Amino acid sequence: MEAGMKTLLACAACAVTMAAVPARAQDVIMNSAETINEHNFKFSGFPIMEFGDGDDETGFGARAGYGFKRGFDVEAKISRFDGQTYYGLDAEWWLHRADPDFSLAVGVHRSTFDDDEFDIVGLDATALVSDHLTKNLEGYVGFRIAFEMPDEPAEDFRRMHIVPGIEYRISDDLDFLAEIGIKLNDDSRSYASIGLAYYIR
Repeated sequence: MEAGMKTLLACAACAVTMAAVPARAQDVIMNSAETINEHNFKFSGFPIMEFGDGDDETGFGARAGYGFKRGFDVEAKISRFDGQTYYGLDAEWWLHRADPDFSLAVGVHRSTFDDDEFDIVGLDATALVSDHLTKNLEGYVGFRIAFEMPDEPAEDFRRMHIVPGIEYRISDDLDFLAEIGIKLNDDSRSYASIGLAYYIR
């Protein structure tokens, strides 16, 4: 009986741990629908504040991107939270220019854990609309969905967010960004992020 109880408690603890996994190390958008200019580089960094039920967490994200041609770029992404690292790569197409701008991005990502118990791999897509509010200020709204596939033992799940944000041009080479991710399902966490993007032209 005692051995059976220990097994039951261990299984319960595992289930609680796995239930907490989807709430961590989400990606963010942190750009308007305009892609990186052709042959330009972009580097950005930003803290990410995730909000849970009494379990808020802060991490840090960074990106490096390159504009391969007009209206198409690729970005490598990394973010770090306590005990977990998120790696990603996405491609973005600027499909409609001006009044408003519209882009679509698709990507792949992987989350690894310091305890090495398992990894999570995933696919993601972002639809993004933006427009100039003033000469230097853009507002944007994005819809992001990510399909997450843990190695084991949890079931696949997905994250969904609506993301309003702003991008303000400080200079020709430096932008300020701020956004709020509003969760649309229980496997997601709402978040806020602010940061800077630097361009090498």
